[in-house]
Amino acid sequence: MVDFLAGTLTLFGDIQTTSIFILALFGGMLFGAIPGVNMLTLGAVILPFTISMQPDHAIMVFATIYCAGVFGGAITAILFNIPGAPENAPTCFDGYPMTQKGQAGKAIGAAVSFSALGGAVSAVMMMAATPLIAQWAVTSFGPPEIFALICFGLAVSASVGAKTLWKGWMSIFLGLAIATIGTDPVGGIRRFNEWSLFGFETSSYYLSAGIHFIPVILGFFAVSEVLTQAQNIAQGTRERPKASMQLPSLMEFWAVRVTALRSMVLGFFAGVLPGIGATLAAFLGYSQAVRWSKTPEKYGTGELDGVVASETANNAATGAAMIPLLALGLPGGALTAMMLGIFQIHGMEPGPLIFINSHDLVWVMFAAMFWANVAILGLGWIQTKTVVHILRIPFRWLAPGILLLAVIGAFALRNLLIDVWVMLLAGIVGYLLRRTGYSAAGIVLGLILGKLGESAFAKSMQLLDYSALGFIDRPIAAFLILASIMTVLNSIIREIRAQRGASAATKMLMD
Repeated sequence: MVDFLAGTLTLFGDIQTTSIFILALFGGMLFGAIPGVNMLTLGAVILPFTISMQPDHAIMVFATIYCAGVFGGAITAILFNIPGAPENAPTCFDGYPMTQKGQAGKAIGAAVSFSALGGAVSAVMMMAATPLIAQWAVTSFGPPEIFALICFGLAVSASVGAKTLWKGWMSIFLGLAIATIGTDPVGGIRRFNEWSLFGFETSSYYLSAGIHFIPVILGFFAVSEVLTQAQNIAQGTRERPKASMQLPSLMEFWAVRVTALRSMVLGFFAGVLPGIGATLAAFLGYSQAVRWSKTPEKYGTGELDGVVASETANNAATGAAMIPLLALGLPGGALTAMMLGIFQIHGMEPGPLIFINSHDLVWVMFAAMFWANVAILGLGWIQTKTVVHILRIPFRWLAPGILLLAVIGAFALRNLLIDVWVMLLAGIVGYLLRRTGYSAAGIVLGLILGKLGESAFAKSMQLLDYSALGFIDRPIAAFLILASIMTVLNSIIREIRAQRGASAATKMLMD
């Protein structure tokens, strides 16, 4: 507590430090909210300038951007069905339907409140348990456990966003198939970068880099939403959403307490594991909310629990991601890798000794992350008021702006034109998916988890001497694989029973 108070005093006791903190807050929120760019874009731009900054200022800036950036895209996801960042994609599933039902204020209020709550609790846990949890996660979770966890994530997410379980699994498998395009992580062999059209065979060198999930997300959510809204305008059915912020009542807080607590645990757990991160934490939080709900069919139609699950989980991953970085020097994602670079630029090496050698710096960062999450309550109000002005822009002007930002964001990711084409193709496919009952979320999740899962499986086979039975000898991996199998079987049984019940009801009506 004394260390935290000292870090807080350093943060707010100096005008220069406080000004940098506030600028980082607004920068993270802005870049997190604009479709096509994200906090990584901002981080990449300012990284060279951190060389001339004080070490505590440089680390504090990136920690603050991380917290504000993860939240930033929630409001655009709710109002426009366009997530500002991949971490906010699951927020669209129920946030936008709530907007269509005139409940945008309630959805925004829930996103703001539980983003702040999840992030603040994660920051407190980060302060209390960094060395202990990091050591446990790294010693207990090797590639076999990560692969088993990914299997479990796919199993519980199969029905997210799909009308039927079968269409959900087809979406997952399509995403897994797309994930295989590129280069084999073991042998370095190019896969699916050649095709034949009208007798002419061609190949793409750029496909060797694989299909990145960010252009796919931009296509499925930003481009397809522009197409959908254009259709609604042509049919005269488009309604302009109203932006406001209505904080949840005590009764609403109590009603979603289990969902929030479960998402905090899942988000924190996902953040601790290197390579999992806030995006997968959000999908896991949402899918588990659907999995344990007594009325799973309501999700995707405007369920407050869906917004709470997604935004609590992704923000809970922020503090947890610092644990392996600080305690062991293992970055869990792109932004934490940039932070590792900042430590090295200023002559520091993250690890157990950093709490001794750079004690004050670490606690300034801890204090910045805690207060950044608390400040989300104010950021949400400011962002909502800002979005009000965006809503006044005629859609014929707003749509080209969204598409332009999406194109810039897709191209800037890897400076590859093929990412722009992937985004446009995904936009058309996403527009069609909305009409057929297949799940865009399932494809994205399969794409993200497919790449991580294949890499983890390859490493697992090498570790286990190419014996699949070796998974059984590792308790955590065996438990997760068994849980995956039971989840799949249970979902199949529930789907069959639901179909039989629907058939019986139809037959009774016909009689």
